[in-house]
Amino acid sequence: MGKEYSGSPKPHQLNMKRKRLTWILAVSGLCVLFYVFGAWQGRSPTLSNQPELSSKVGCDNGKRKTDLPSSSSSSSMMPDQLDFESHHQLAVNSSEEIEKFPPCDMSYSEYTPCEDTQRGRKFDRNMLKYRERHCPTKEELLRCLIPPPPNYKSPFKWPQSRDYAWYANIPHKELSIEKAVQNWIQVEGDRFRFPGGGTMFPRGADAYIDDINALIPLTDGSIRTAVDTGCGVASWGAYLLKRDIIAMSVAPRDTHEAQVWFALERGVPAMIGILGSRRLPYPSRAFDMAHCSRCLIPWFQYDGLYLMEVDRILRPGGYWILSGPPIRWEKYWRGWERTKEDLKQEQDSIEEVAKRLCWKKVIEKGDLAIWQKPINHVECLEKKAVSSEPPICKSDNADAAWYKDLETCITPLPEVSSATEVAGGALKKWPERAFAVPPRINSGSVPGINTKKFQEDNELWKERITYYKNIVSQLPRGLIRNVMDMNANLGGFAAAVMKYPVWVMNVVPTASHPDTLGVIYERGFIGTYMDWCEAFSTYPRTYDLIHAGGVFSMYQDRCDITYILLEMDRILRPEGTVIFRDMVEVLVKVKSITDGMRWESKIVDHESGPFNAEKILVATKTYWTAESRQGEQ
Repeated sequence: MGKEYSGSPKPHQLNMKRKRLTWILAVSGLCVLFYVFGAWQGRSPTLSNQPELSSKVGCDNGKRKTDLPSSSSSSSMMPDQLDFESHHQLAVNSSEEIEKFPPCDMSYSEYTPCEDTQRGRKFDRNMLKYRERHCPTKEELLRCLIPPPPNYKSPFKWPQSRDYAWYANIPHKELSIEKAVQNWIQVEGDRFRFPGGGTMFPRGADAYIDDINALIPLTDGSIRTAVDTGCGVASWGAYLLKRDIIAMSVAPRDTHEAQVWFALERGVPAMIGILGSRRLPYPSRAFDMAHCSRCLIPWFQYDGLYLMEVDRILRPGGYWILSGPPIRWEKYWRGWERTKEDLKQEQDSIEEVAKRLCWKKVIEKGDLAIWQKPINHVECLEKKAVSSEPPICKSDNADAAWYKDLETCITPLPEVSSATEVAGGALKKWPERAFAVPPRINSGSVPGINTKKFQEDNELWKERITYYKNIVSQLPRGLIRNVMDMNANLGGFAAAVMKYPVWVMNVVPTASHPDTLGVIYERGFIGTYMDWCEAFSTYPRTYDLIHAGGVFSMYQDRCDITYILLEMDRILRPEGTVIFRDMVEVLVKVKSITDGMRWESKIVDHESGPFNAEKILVATKTYWTAESRQGEQ
């Protein structure tokens, strides 16, 4: 008998291999069947306590067990079929690698990093530069958690929050004393009450807005976005909301402690900001209406520089409303402790600047004066041929507004073909405006975005919000009010949550391209430019929900993402929620950091299912206060 070739398998070995292969294929088939069934079944919102079928057939390959959906039904926050960890063999974190972040000292409880009053003292007082954004250096950045004050409570639910806030959350009585006559704010036991008063509206903000409505249309949907400079506690913006007008209320961090903080605690949009030497962080042609009620801005100084900035951010046909000095100076000059001649000269100077901007004075009645910006610059350009002061700006980007110095010139409007055409395109009335194709997209001025992509984005966000309401139960229950979208793109998220009692601060990062903030304003929403390597211009604990889609992929090579997450912790209220959307490897890194920030989090699958490389991390900031945490140290 010849010798058998050693490389050839023996018959019994072939049979064994065939059997082993058959077994592996069978097991693999079962694993796939269970996996697909788990992704398909949409009934179980709880982790299964039943025995693991997968472990019996070895689907875990000895690494970890795979949770299967239960047939039970309840209202838990994260459905089992959404659970990313049950579908993937990936270590989400390692306890040895987690950095535990301690609480900061209680003296930082009200810390606003880029508007720190101590740091501001180092800067020029000319044009109020010392009150502008001046952010900490890398060496000054805090690697700790901003502590809530003892006895912190969840804010009142909207709309009750418009009128009430807990004293323990913002323990400042200064405004109730300084503005007692104007009735801005009152202390009633353990809470503040906001009667809706203001320096120039003693009958209340509601009646004051009715006076404006008698002069220009506020309720027909033609006016949707507004900006209130020197907003106080934002009562004007608060009472506009019931008229479907959303205002960006702006005030500096100054001697009137916590103006913007009170506004946000009330559930009213607001930002720390000031008209100083730089442009406001908004695009051109953003607001339908701008307002100043005794905001103490020197409109007539610097050759009318500040009115030129209002002109830049005001939409064609938009209104500027002024009450307080010098309007109606004949009646109030004694109370304002100024001479008649001084006040008359100030009003004449404002009128002259408005005229040079080609604004038309609509009316002056009682305490109100209203001007209107032209719908295009056809007539204005004809006038400039005779008198060139101030000149038309030569800058090729009117939307550039992040650390951009103000210019003494008129921001040019887009060209038109006739004197009756609205520069840049006419807008639909609200609420149709929210989903109508914005003029900037229709005109092709946003690179890479066309009508089809805009409509597809809206459909995408309808699907996403349907999914979100299953993993963030507070959203459909009306427990969320202040929302921030850290990377807003076209504003689809804000549009999709319109049915809930929320407002959204749409942030367009300076690192993103193209610039879409102008599109967001054309849709009737508000927002701001922002570099997330710096701190946001707000007080601590001012947002209930933060949405961060693709933010960390964008910034992971620009700056240390740990400080972005610590900033999110600063502005998020205790028990607030964050929704992160990103690639799984980015989310794993984010989760390892947030675990050290005392957040509770879970990575779940994309709304399209487990096979999408993008995942979602849902995180909740746990409740703790300075008193309780420092006692544990």
